[in-house]
Amino acid sequence: MISHVAFLQYLAAPAWHRVRMTYQGSCHCGAVRYEVDLPTLDKAFACNCSICRRAGWLLAFVDEDQFHLLAGADAQSDYQFAKKHIHHTFCRTCGIHAYSAGEANGKRMVSINLRCLDGLDPTKLPVEWFDGASL
Repeated sequence: MISHVAFLQYLAAPAWHRVRMTYQGSCHCGAVRYEVDLPTLDKAFACNCSICRRAGWLLAFVDEDQFHLLAGADAQSDYQFAKKHIHHTFCRTCGIHAYSAGEANGKRMVSINLRCLDGLDPTKLPVEWFDGASL
């Protein structure tokens, strides 16, 4: 089941180019914290769907096993809309959407809000636009 075509836009780097970095991410208040292994980023994704546009996300996508929730499972709410395939989780205290999760081609994926990662300035990355509003 394809949940969000933006997940399909992310293609993993070739095996010879899989330099990975581990980043810490969190919501604003720190109640939700996670660790994510990302390949060397050469771009960020921006989507114009109703939720991404309003939240101002800059995104990267990883397989579910590259994402590790460290704290805050009980501090989050889950919002789903349209086809209800993506879990848009957010902190119940500060309201920040630090990540979301869904499925693409039968594979569990996590979209990372790059703006929530420590030590990374996503505004320095070129942005590839995705027309999620037309889905």
